[in-house]
Amino acid sequence: MWLKPEEVLLKNALKLWLMERSNDYFVLQRRRGYGEEGGVGLTGLLVGTLDSVLDSTAKVAPFRILHQIPDSQVYLSIACVKLIISWDAISKLEKTSNVILTESIHVCSQGESHYFSMFLHINQTYLLMEQLANYAIKRLFDKETFDDDPILDDPLQITKRGLEDRAHSEQFNAFFRLPKEETLKEVHECFLWVPFSHFNAHGKMCISENYICFASQDGNLCSVIIPFREVLAIDKTNDSSKSVIISIKGKTAFRFSEVKDFEQLVAKLRLKCGAASTQYLDINTEVPISSDSTDPSDKIEVRSLTCQRECSKTVNTEALMTVFHPQNLETLNSKMLKEKMKEQSWNILFAECGRGVSMFQTKKTQDLVIRGIPETLRGELWMLFSGAVNDMAANPGYYADLVEQSLGACNLATEEIERDLRRSLPEHPAFQSDTGISALRRVLTAYAYRNPKIGYCQAMNILTSVLLLYAKEEEAFWLLVAVCERMLPDYFNRRIIGALVDQAVFEELIRDHLPQLTEHMTDMTFFSSVSLSWFLTLFISVLPIESAVNVVDCFFYDGIKAILQLGLAILDYNLDKLLACKDDAEAVTALNRFFDSVTNKDSPLPSNVQQGSNVNNEKSHIRVDITDLIRESNEKYGNICCEDIYSMRCRNRLYVIQTLEETTKQNVLRVVSQDVKMSLHELDELYVIFKKELFFSYYWCLSYPVLKHHDPSLPYLEQYQIDCQQFRALYHLLSPWARSANRDSLALWTFRLLDENSDCLINFKEFSSAIDIMYNGSFTEKLKLLFKLHIPPAYTEVKSKDPSKGDELSEEELLYLSQLHVSKAENEKEADSVKNSPEKGKEKVAIQAYLSQWQDELFKKEENIKDLPRMNQSQFIQFSKTLYNLFHGDREEESLYQAIAVVTSLLLRMEEVGRKLHSSTSAAEGFSGTVCASERAGEEKTESSLEKFPSLPREEPQWSFAFEQILASLLNEPALVRFFEKPIDVKAKLENAKTSQLSSRTKM
Repeated sequence: MWLKPEEVLLKNALKLWLMERSNDYFVLQRRRGYGEEGGVGLTGLLVGTLDSVLDSTAKVAPFRILHQIPDSQVYLSIACVKLIISWDAISKLEKTSNVILTESIHVCSQGESHYFSMFLHINQTYLLMEQLANYAIKRLFDKETFDDDPILDDPLQITKRGLEDRAHSEQFNAFFRLPKEETLKEVHECFLWVPFSHFNAHGKMCISENYICFASQDGNLCSVIIPFREVLAIDKTNDSSKSVIISIKGKTAFRFSEVKDFEQLVAKLRLKCGAASTQYLDINTEVPISSDSTDPSDKIEVRSLTCQRECSKTVNTEALMTVFHPQNLETLNSKMLKEKMKEQSWNILFAECGRGVSMFQTKKTQDLVIRGIPETLRGELWMLFSGAVNDMAANPGYYADLVEQSLGACNLATEEIERDLRRSLPEHPAFQSDTGISALRRVLTAYAYRNPKIGYCQAMNILTSVLLLYAKEEEAFWLLVAVCERMLPDYFNRRIIGALVDQAVFEELIRDHLPQLTEHMTDMTFFSSVSLSWFLTLFISVLPIESAVNVVDCFFYDGIKAILQLGLAILDYNLDKLLACKDDAEAVTALNRFFDSVTNKDSPLPSNVQQGSNVNNEKSHIRVDITDLIRESNEKYGNICCEDIYSMRCRNRLYVIQTLEETTKQNVLRVVSQDVKMSLHELDELYVIFKKELFFSYYWCLSYPVLKHHDPSLPYLEQYQIDCQQFRALYHLLSPWARSANRDSLALWTFRLLDENSDCLINFKEFSSAIDIMYNGSFTEKLKLLFKLHIPPAYTEVKSKDPSKGDELSEEELLYLSQLHVSKAENEKEADSVKNSPEKGKEKVAIQAYLSQWQDELFKKEENIKDLPRMNQSQFIQFSKTLYNLFHGDREEESLYQAIAVVTSLLLRMEEVGRKLHSSTSAAEGFSGTVCASERAGEEKTESSLEKFPSLPREEPQWSFAFEQILASLLNEPALVRFFEKPIDVKAKLENAKTSQLSSRTKM
């Protein structure tokens, strides 16, 4: 980077700078301690510390260039070396430490590693870098899950405070399982009185738009969620305890003491409570609500009573388990007695901690969950722990409306749902009947209608079928919403990014907790392949149903942490067997045998439903109880905290998405390389520039909150496409013909030529084909390209509205001209567009249409120059002007101008001779026709003569040229041949394009 010249005294400079290279005029210096072998060393640490102290921004460049004044000790600093890394190129970001560098930040980008150290606040810097990298990755690559956030609307207005607030809100929502729309507004340190333990729990009160939440300093000790819709009154005490008392329905009150500014807080909470109560009453004006009710499921059922009555014929209001397996109190066996004891334990807990959305959640709650939730309470507690109870309360009647709206819908999602309905727990009686199948269909179809970005994904049917067993149909729907949109983010989309991220987290935990297994396995991808179904189905697909539901219990209480802990416990339990395995197949067999041996000895389900009961019950076969396995996973790996999992997810998300993008790129390059002369390395560089322009243009454009023209569900070649405006920018950067005065017109015509399906978008294959001809094409290929640019459908007359700008086109003009189509009716264009782009205007991808399109491309014959249409008079004039513009500034400019003048005059003379011959031939044909006609009957002769002679003057033809004529004429001029066959340094051209592309954006 060039700097404003500053005087530097070389004698003093040598204390902090080392001489690298020098000549009579310039000196290259390196900052002392930077880039030394064996690490930075003590000198580097001292110099870095000095830089940080003297310059708080710590932006001292590691290299600089000085201009040397002969016979003087004074030098001028004229340049420095700086590193620029794009956020979207980062594949790895982590904090590291070693003996020399106690703390540093490791950044991996495009295969290169960079280590940054000597930070004053490394933790804050790392968190900020992590947030920015994840924001860029999500906005550019993952529009399926990117939410339009006011804090992140404008990249130029992103602040550190805004990113921190957003991160805190995400963690707040994840911890308390609140709707993702909630934003953390205030945090107050305080004490909460716990009546059943008779002590004050120290923690933090967190307030959002619709909830008051409390978590103790030790998160397992106590936590509470209070929705404003449940609040009846908010009071304050007059003593010195600075207490806030919140009374809710059900005759329960919460006392928060030692609250700073408690009077102001009470006033704010009363306002929020009043607004929430008004909104709540507006929603439920038809239904009176009893304040004495303590069961939250009853409240929700009352709120949506009107809507449920309307749809009672279609929506089930009972869990399938109560219909197909009602508990018979007359035949109590030992398992049923244990089940009743569990229920009693929960009832005691409810008496102490309360029941419903505002119950105290304590360590005792977790202990009861680990033992397994009773069958009769499972649906209610799943709703409570997942936060689905809040979603359902805020949207009464929503599910019933969705069912009616989605009724009869037919698309790709519904077809896949129908195909998988009979595969969902097929051995269970509930899904061997129309009752269970219909409920499963309604829930999956309603969710696909609600969230078309996800639609339907395999494994959703398995999970939903289990939810329907223990929850009412509407509750099962909201549980599915909670899982897909909050608890397992990005799991159920087309690329299952969330599952891949959690698999990477799982591998990281295996390396930390089971190092001996890591050393034994040569390839860690084994764990990814074997554990994918564990994460997608919450172990339902590998464990017997009676055991799997206990895992689901823990998942709804602890989230993904429960699945990770159980996965580690399973590998630990089978450690010796896995270490003895010689290959992956043997390891998979060992794990499958283990899963078959897992039982739930306390399950009250009938034997015909229990899958574990069908396993061979040999004495030598060791049985493993699921309760013991879950308890062991908590004891051994319970120290894994949610904050660490969140951080690992963020870190591994970068790697997963970059790996997917790299796979896409390699597949695209493999296809395109077969049709072009560019090397793979050159194609790689061109692809990077192509994608970077797409990212730049939309990242800095406020009207596009997410990346447009990117759909990862499409075939690789179609995932990234550019419009005419983006193509013009790339044409200016890359085309050797961009020096032409009418370069905007050339870019427009080239785009129209490549846009064969008239959808105003081109992919990388189409783009690279044109660039390859400009770089590596023969004289004939380049001339043919120029010829085709000046005839339809590429050519269209270009006139700028602003004469002062010359041939430069505005964005609006460019967009308008790119959308003009030649000789096609509107309905024909739409039909062609749909035919050539099957994804246009459809909710699903037409696979057969794509196969047909690819088959057409395979059998496409090479274009013959004789098949090219002729160029008319106005097109030839523009073609000649383009050639004149291309030659401007060339070393042989004069020779080229003379050559093109000779060619033009020669072609015109040839055409003049051709016209004369055509005229004489036409006259002879007319005379011959008259003579022939005169031999006919008199009336016919007269009519024939009157018809033919007047038409002769009107048959004067418009002159035109064939491509062969132009090619033959140009080949006679050596200067023209040398110009078009001049070799181009592709590597230098691509490097200059990358530099110019970056500098043009950094100036913004």
